[in-house]
Amino acid sequence: MESTRKQLIELLENKRGHISGQELSDQLDISRTAVWKHMKELKKDGYDIEAVQRKGYKIISYPNKISGNTLQWGLDTNWLGSQMHHFEQVESTQAIGHEMAKQGKPHGTVIVADEQVKGKGRMSREWHSPKGKGIWMSILLRPELAPIQAPQLTLLAATVLAELIDERSDLQPQIKWPNDILVNHKKISGILTEMQAEQDQIQYVVIGIGINVNQGLQDIPADLHHKASSLKIESGQEWSIQETVQQILRIFEKRFDQYLSSGFSSVKENWEHYGYRIGEEVTISTMKHSWRAELIGIEPDGALRAKKANGVEEKLYSAEIHWGEGGYHA
Repeated sequence: MESTRKQLIELLENKRGHISGQELSDQLDISRTAVWKHMKELKKDGYDIEAVQRKGYKIISYPNKISGNTLQWGLDTNWLGSQMHHFEQVESTQAIGHEMAKQGKPHGTVIVADEQVKGKGRMSREWHSPKGKGIWMSILLRPELAPIQAPQLTLLAATVLAELIDERSDLQPQIKWPNDILVNHKKISGILTEMQAEQDQIQYVVIGIGINVNQGLQDIPADLHHKASSLKIESGQEWSIQETVQQILRIFEKRFDQYLSSGFSSVKENWEHYGYRIGEEVTISTMKHSWRAELIGIEPDGALRAKKANGVEEKLYSAEIHWGEGGYHA
């Protein structure tokens, strides 16, 4: 059904004038009644479609609202987003991602919501997801990878978001270990990766992505103004949710395929390029003591590498890091 509607939109777009119902019926291998029903659904999505007797159908204008159809229109990925599920309101796209995984939905399924009422980030922290102001989505993957490689997918997703912001604006995004996207030391986006796995094989992974896109200061809780922001606040302009989602999927598919074919090295290099305070000293604390160390990179298992003043290197998994900007700790 979804692929048929996508093909229908492409046929309408590629035809300069009207295209007859019979031609659509022949090319899509469906009845003319089915064509008419698809047209009704497209109109519900906000497409302005002109129907002229003896001439056929023609798209007059495109919708400015988000739906599964509008997100797929113009999306030129090969497999990511081939199944696109849009919801106006959900508790969380992550929960739906898990449900769909258990239902057998395929690799590359994407869930997008206008609003989340119980959005969450790492460590079960609340994530504010106001309606129509941001991107709240989850990607279902079924990679042939060992569970130990799952953290690499989180790091990959972070580089995708940084690359997107870098490409589409003059902003300078950075990745705060392991997966927060910062602009001007303020959090713009977060990533949550969850998986179901057997001992030696991942069954599925759900990567949740939350991005503050078009919030104004009034949309962000006052107690978070010092450490959270949006693309609109930082860039001074509105961003198209539809185009931004599509660009994320394009970059993600490209980087994921590259990762599968060439390994983690390109992800590591890209992450360290955007890494927040890489090459700088920070204060690191554990329950027993605190020390200064230079952040020097990441490990394939997601650990952060730090070097003490005496030259000794350590891998960090759960230490508290005092980043020194914006009141951040991790």
